Amino acid sequence: MAQDTIRITSPRGSVMAELNDSPAAQALLAMLPLDLAMTDHLRQEKTGDLPQGLPAGDRQRDFSTGTLGLWGSGDFVIYYRDGRVPSPGIVILGQALDDVAIFDNADPVTVRIEAAD
Repeated sequence: MAQDTIRITSPRGSVMAELNDSPAAQALLAMLPLDLAMTDHLRQEKTGDLPQGLPAGDRQRDFSTGTLGLWGSGDFVIYYRDGRVPSPGIVILGQALDDVAIFDNADPVTVRIEAAD
């Protein structure tokens, strides 16, 4: 099955990402386009509140640079560093295809998430 590609755009640039075929990722895709206010958390990730929760899924604690995840049912996360989160972990939604260094700063940012052409 082909993966769905999305574009995440901020004032500092944009990155392309592939969503996996999980129910949570597919529910996110159905919400798009979406403007999402995000704040920095622990100098490893940007996180923002989705307008509604996504379905639960398998969780894992480790993540890598560029991972797109879901902390709570409505907490969308872009990781710009490798790391590990506490239990219960995150639901993996996908992976950035481009360098996510544009998010590596302490500043809040509003991003636009949309399906790629």
